[in-house]
Amino acid sequence: MFELVFLGTSASAPSVQRGLSAAMLLHREYRFLIDCGEGTQRQILRSGLGFKRLERILLTHGHLDHILGLGGLASTFGRWEAIDEMEIHGGAGALSRVRELMRVVFGAADAKMRIGYHLVTPGTLLEDDLFCVQAFPVEHRRTEAFGYSFEEKPRRPFLPERAEALGIPAGPIRRDLVAGRVALLPDGRTIQPDEVLGPEVKGLRLVFVGDAGRVDNLVEYAAGADLLAIEATYISEEREVAATFGHLTAAQAAWLAHEAGVKHLVLHHISRRYNGKQILDEAAPLFPETTVARDFDLFRLVKDKPLERVDVRDRAEGAAVTR
Repeated sequence: MFELVFLGTSASAPSVQRGLSAAMLLHREYRFLIDCGEGTQRQILRSGLGFKRLERILLTHGHLDHILGLGGLASTFGRWEAIDEMEIHGGAGALSRVRELMRVVFGAADAKMRIGYHLVTPGTLLEDDLFCVQAFPVEHRRTEAFGYSFEEKPRRPFLPERAEALGIPAGPIRRDLVAGRVALLPDGRTIQPDEVLGPEVKGLRLVFVGDAGRVDNLVEYAAGADLLAIEATYISEEREVAATFGHLTAAQAAWLAHEAGVKHLVLHHISRRYNGKQILDEAAPLFPETTVARDFDLFRLVKDKPLERVDVRDRAEGAAVTR
């Protein structure tokens, strides 16, 4: 399961309804803050997500509307919150600007926390036995920009009816078989994992793109995604303006979703000159499974279930959002 919470969905400058770019991706014990526009820490507090385990920050690029909130967030973490470190991942230009920002915030003072700066290059960024995060290049003006793919690794489901038929007791023996290890039963029989595991099942995949100036070069990276989140700053009436500033129209984003064969398209980074309906009216005829994100929208992506959209502030205590 993936949960994607939009904390800010406005392009370039905030509006009354929309804050600047920021989103949080939650999966198992992982929490990733993607971009950190001005005002993000207040949005985090308003969302109810809090700061716990918010150590990993992924930057799509180094424009100020995507990084300026890092100064306030680091100041809060360093002085008031019990957070020992921040791990900031981004391109060389983005990291350089963030370092300068931190010098402005802290000067010669002790930040009381460690800030790690990690250079992003195309390829695997993080991986464990069940999960993988990859970065891929995105063209946006003359910046070094990246998109991120979050993917569950394929797995073979355990078949309890086969285990029962073979007389395999519950407990560590079954866990070994799920992990792909040969098991020895108390009666001396040897059980191979293939005897109790079904065919491989593909995991969920969520792709997140921030600012982008073209989409034809993103088809391979978005291909087959269960959810694609991408900017839609303009509509086609202003396609020339979009091209000048290295942004997309809603129609371009919808074209990408169609060509890449994704299941769901979520649009964000909306210019203040439009409302969500204008963006949706352009994208939906080209790709019906389109949603325009609002601040505090939570999209819950679960295998073989419809995409769920709720306001993260309205969730009941103990709901599925990872705390």
